[in-house]
Amino acid sequence: MRIIVCLKPVPDPKYWKNLTIDPVLKVLVREGMPNVINPLDRNALEEALIIIEKQGGEVILLSMAPLFCLSVLREALAVGGDRAVLLSDRAFAGSDTLATSYILSEAVKRLAPFDLILCGNETIDGGTAQVGPQLSQFLGMEGINFVCGVEKFLGEERKGRSLIVRRKTEHGYLRMQVKLPALLSVVKEANIPRYTTFMGILGAEKKEIQVWNGNDLNIDLSRIGLTGSPTKMSSLFVPELKRRREIVKGTPEVVSSLIIDKIHQAGLL
Repeated sequence: MRIIVCLKPVPDPKYWKNLTIDPVLKVLVREGMPNVINPLDRNALEEALIIIEKQGGEVILLSMAPLFCLSVLREALAVGGDRAVLLSDRAFAGSDTLATSYILSEAVKRLAPFDLILCGNETIDGGTAQVGPQLSQFLGMEGINFVCGVEKFLGEERKGRSLIVRRKTEHGYLRMQVKLPALLSVVKEANIPRYTTFMGILGAEKKEIQVWNGNDLNIDLSRIGLTGSPTKMSSLFVPELKRRREIVKGTPEVVSSLIIDKIHQAGLL
């Protein structure tokens, strides 16, 4: 098995109050912000490692980010990835989900052949859940989002293999069969990501990280960056969450009746 895991370095949520937006370019200012692996991408990586432990093979990490995010990829290698590719070029800056998916698709083509692409269902700094489906469309392959588990593989040969996955729904999950190669967008219910070990950290220092720019890929420059992005950020704010408290006193019967009335008045019942 050869599995490509798409990872995105995202601003550490602990420092979101320091996030700013470039007033001219309307993009997040990421320089100087601590970055972490997008949480659902950790689930995607864990799912890949679980599959490889059963099937054997290789896990390739793929990320598009500035060079200062190399440490995030090194952390993912310490968790268990075999090698990594970082797509980094000033021309990529400002790319929206469509442009990003296009760039990733060209990198994936260069990494072929492969059996699976795994990515987090969405990122905490965007939350659009668009990159997975868009990437599968660019590659002309089946894509399933909201994947909460891979159950089993069917068939032996690469061209004839398929797998059974569970897809999360509002009231449970669906069992679906998909032919390989395929792309799966993973949700947190799929697994519990493993911790980084000291030996993993030492081993990661010996693993390869390749850095590719636009010249290494078959990129149409008119389709990337700010000029090639049909959507742009207009503003940035972190909502302030407040809770209104009210103490209700009385006997259990009175209190329960008052609580039900207040819930009803608030339109929640």
